Amino acid sequence: MFDTPDAPYPRRVIALDPKRNRSFHFWHCFVEGLGAGQIYAYRVYGKFEPKEGLRFDGTKVLLDPYALGIANWDNYSRRAASLPGDNCAQALRGVVIDPDVYDWDGDKHPRIPYAESIIYEMHVKGFTKSPSSGVTPERRGTFAGVIEKIPYLKELGITAVELLPVHTFDEQDAPLGLHNYWGYSTVNFFVPHVGYSSTKNPALVLDEFRDMVKALHAAGIEVILDVVYNHTAEGTDEGPTISYRGFSNDTYYILDPDKKTSLNFSGCGNSFNGNHPIVNNIIMDSLRYWATEMHVDGFRFDLASVLMRDLHGNVMERPYVLWSMECDSGLAGAKLIAEAWDAVGLYSVGWFINRQDYFAEWNGPFRDDVRRFVTGGSDTVRHVAARMLGSSDIYVKPDRDPNRSINFVTCHDGFTLNDLVSYNYKHNEANLEDSRDGANDNISWNCGIEGPTADAVVEKLRLRQIKNLFTILMLSQGTPMMTMGDEVRRTQHGNNNAYGHDSELSWFDWTLCDENKDLLRFVQKLVRYSESFALFSTHTVISVASNNGDATVFWHGTKLNQPDWGENSHTLAFTLQHPRGRERMHFMLSSYWESLKFDLPPNENGHRWHVLIDTSCESPNDIYDVLDAPMVMTKSYEVTARSVVIVLEKPTGEQLPPEGDEEADVYNAKWFL
Repeated sequence: MFDTPDAPYPRRVIALDPKRNRSFHFWHCFVEGLGAGQIYAYRVYGKFEPKEGLRFDGTKVLLDPYALGIANWDNYSRRAASLPGDNCAQALRGVVIDPDVYDWDGDKHPRIPYAESIIYEMHVKGFTKSPSSGVTPERRGTFAGVIEKIPYLKELGITAVELLPVHTFDEQDAPLGLHNYWGYSTVNFFVPHVGYSSTKNPALVLDEFRDMVKALHAAGIEVILDVVYNHTAEGTDEGPTISYRGFSNDTYYILDPDKKTSLNFSGCGNSFNGNHPIVNNIIMDSLRYWATEMHVDGFRFDLASVLMRDLHGNVMERPYVLWSMECDSGLAGAKLIAEAWDAVGLYSVGWFINRQDYFAEWNGPFRDDVRRFVTGGSDTVRHVAARMLGSSDIYVKPDRDPNRSINFVTCHDGFTLNDLVSYNYKHNEANLEDSRDGANDNISWNCGIEGPTADAVVEKLRLRQIKNLFTILMLSQGTPMMTMGDEVRRTQHGNNNAYGHDSELSWFDWTLCDENKDLLRFVQKLVRYSESFALFSTHTVISVASNNGDATVFWHGTKLNQPDWGENSHTLAFTLQHPRGRERMHFMLSSYWESLKFDLPPNENGHRWHVLIDTSCESPNDIYDVLDAPMVMTKSYEVTARSVVIVLEKPTGEQLPPEGDEEADVYNAKWFL
């Protein structure tokens, strides 16, 4: 027990007697007079025999895995936790917190269906840290700073923020000279990261996070946390002893069969042993805490396939920890999203946890196939067609919800969208790892020149490619996710692994909102269409033949009813129609390097095609409001090289239903408002 957060030595030490203070696996004692604000930590004595998987070390001061507050950050040293010897003065300590003193003021989970969701992957600090954000200086880069930017999120039209890790993490877990910025180095699964708070008071850090959640909910925006239950900050066997390793190394981590070394399925030095009962308990307790006490709406599980492995690293058919999540009443309304792969080749997209219905999945093939098509790759048309229509070749259950495919083109890991169309190669020299880090195959194309350029032709093509990618993402069946700043061409200058850069390289540059206001307008309208049309919010798979009144697709090429699925094809066209709202839309996609004419399907009942989107056009003619969409006067449409065009069937002016017509009200409510 410490008198102050940074006291070098404890005021009081309580020794626990296994005869009086232990019940099977659980140690316990009652401390008279202990209350909120008390600083505390543990020492655990036992056998230090790494070859047997035992790493008890009484010289190390350990953080309580269940701590709700953390102190002594100013003195913390990862190096001291890694080297032999006493690290008391430089160790993290727990803080006793009373979690029941916050007034939620009637806050409720928005519970937005996947079919109506637009996810925005966002870094809490990076979103507002730049002075260009205009956020109050002391709130820049904090939970409170996010609150000040909620109007921007509303204008963009997103319905959920997916926050990169906010669980307390080790900023020192990075090469010398860098800081761990992304946060995939978890120290504790219950405490919000103090670096994202405008206060250092552990109790007030919780309140600031909850203030942010409450404000986002009031704006109709859900909060999804990117959680890292696959590994911890303790790293390799030579890494620091901070908490779990010192309490019970062979319980908390997956070890090889002879227990000599940790198995590294995460690529980060260790693998959390999620299917051990004790470890399952802490994961479930953490999830319940964030869902109930912190009002979080969902979780995205980093490298979730690690959690499919048993105590020896073998893949389980029915992983206990994942089934626990699906069957827990406290998580019944929460969004659970899996990154369904790990770092050593277990790729379970489409069959994660035996194809159960509850988990949604990051659709990695969507990212890759859309990139290949837009960059002009071969044998891509059939694949991009499947991705746009819900990936039925991957998600094969006939009664599944297609919106549990989380579609994305970029995420925090890899190129930004601007860099995807500006660089052929990664440029990671600033990461101090001789560019060995980061993916080598990015399926990117620089449009003719590597990096920034003043060439107007190249810049025009890059902007068109960005609009192509956004259009395919937002108007495909599934739940779209965009990455912070892509809507205004945020760049990392070719760095595809900026995990260690807490700097302008990674922060949102808000001057880009004016510099790229036309693209921002384009994305805002795309988001509106994704949310407004029944075609993009259907709960059932769009099929070729419709016998149940749901949406239907008809495949074409440049010629009607003649789709070209060949290896050398670069064109795709299809018509979607939905009986609800009488919606009918025709898509024309071309990654060909010359303009092509596409035949348009015939109209009936006095309707005509109107141009909704043409990515080759300059603003404001690249995307129209429905009422202003110009009529197509010909039976074909010339699609410019490397463009996406979408036309919408509307009645001509004289064919509009009269005002006051009940059917007209339904018709206009979905399309025109």
